[in-house]
Amino acid sequence: MSVPLLLTVLAGAATFIGALLGVMGQKPSNRLLAFSLGFAAGIMLLISLMEMLPTALHTVGMPPVLGYGMFLVGLIGYFLLDRLLPHQHPQDLMDQKKKPQNIRRTAILLTLGISLHNFPEGIATYVTASSDMELGLGIALAVAIHNIPEGLAVAGPMYAATGSKSRAIFWACISGLSEILGGVLAFALLGPMVSPVVIAAIMAAVAGIMVALSVDELMPLAKEIDPHSNPSYGVLCGMTVMGFSLALLQSSGIG
Repeated sequence: MSVPLLLTVLAGAATFIGALLGVMGQKPSNRLLAFSLGFAAGIMLLISLMEMLPTALHTVGMPPVLGYGMFLVGLIGYFLLDRLLPHQHPQDLMDQKKKPQNIRRTAILLTLGISLHNFPEGIATYVTASSDMELGLGIALAVAIHNIPEGLAVAGPMYAATGSKSRAIFWACISGLSEILGGVLAFALLGPMVSPVVIAAIMAAVAGIMVALSVDELMPLAKEIDPHSNPSYGVLCGMTVMGFSLALLQSSGIG
């Protein structure tokens, strides 16, 4: 298995960690979950706007119009996809007033929505790691971090509705599996003979997807999970940690 594909698999598998927390009754605090989502958004925003997009634009043979155009394709495409998908949020599932059958239906809808959202994330992780392992590690980390509360959000209510830990874990892991399938698809379609310009164009589109995901999904969701906390703190911490790590790697000659 190639290293980029392995990173994609590990990022998707992080959903399993959240699923275990959901059925073991060791739910992290809402403040920690919200901070984690903001932290993941900060990593994605910094890598997308400071590394991926500039790298794509400076690729030899890449017309700037194509680079910015692909960025907008990824950005707008994600927003359109997000509006078309069933959109249930984790806090809706945590409402103890809902009947078990309603909770199960909502959990299934959430699983479907998360799975369809995660598919392009798998492609993004693989493409980024294939082009730059340093950036791929950062994206894989951010994706893995926000996959944990996603797994928790599905498994916890599903377990409450069915009483079956195995069924709860199964449905939660389905969403993570879709991310792995996205990476496998990218692995199958993007062979070593793909031109640098094509890779750069895909990277620009992926950067747009990551920005949209951070702004439209992760940051608002962090605020909804813990209305009393400011998700900007997590975002700033994520940017700071990733910025320092990239600076250290580049100054040491690794990046």
